[in-house]
Amino acid sequence: MHFKKIVSSIFAVSLCTISFTQVHAASYTVKPDDSIFKIGVLFKNSVDTIMQNNNLNQTYIYPDEVLKIDSRTYTVQPNDTLYLIAKKFNISLDTLTAANSNVDKYICPGQVLNIPSGYIFKNKTASPGIVPYSESDLDLLARLVNAEAQSESYKAKVGVAAVVLNRVQSSKYPSTIKDVIYEKSGGYYQFTPVSNGWINKPASEESKKAAYDALQGYDPTKGALYYFDDSTTNTWLWSKPIALRDGKMVFTY
Repeated sequence: MHFKKIVSSIFAVSLCTISFTQVHAASYTVKPDDSIFKIGVLFKNSVDTIMQNNNLNQTYIYPDEVLKIDSRTYTVQPNDTLYLIAKKFNISLDTLTAANSNVDKYICPGQVLNIPSGYIFKNKTASPGIVPYSESDLDLLARLVNAEAQSESYKAKVGVAAVVLNRVQSSKYPSTIKDVIYEKSGGYYQFTPVSNGWINKPASEESKKAAYDALQGYDPTKGALYYFDDSTTNTWLWSKPIALRDGKMVFTY
């Protein structure tokens, strides 16, 4: 009997552990101003995945609509607080709150919370040192980063995005992210992925994060306007002052 009790206790603990956190199709209630893209960024789900999970044939969603998303979940334990749960999973309190429509100031034991693995996307308006951008701007910038620096370090990825943003803020170039990326000079596109079609490939999560960080003001190049692979023989590019070298990537002013 004693052995059976021990086995039963272990089994109960195992069940508790399994229910503690897992990845599956969780539920998310759409909030005003939400979009599938924003929800995907928050939970690191692709737009296609969300649409497939919910049998959607268009991207328009409605407030209070309940969507299935791939997310970890956590069952609230006695003495838990939102702050402690956020700390446990190394996410911000705002991110945890954004991922749960049934969360206010108070939570109760047994309540199931979504645990996001992404971040909160917010459209930026013009402010000193920050380039205004939309969801489509972030997506386009991330795709350029992915095409140009997929195998490079995270710093190099951010650097690629920063170069685009530095051009947006320079009087020598167009004033929007899209126009900078698609700019032609002498009949040729400024960025190779636009001409060879790689710009149309979806971006990795790391490339999206790198683009987002650059949009928040992180610039490891400190103002560079050009980047290139160190195998290039273009003497004009090499004549520019070097701002940063990282892996095979060279950034210049």
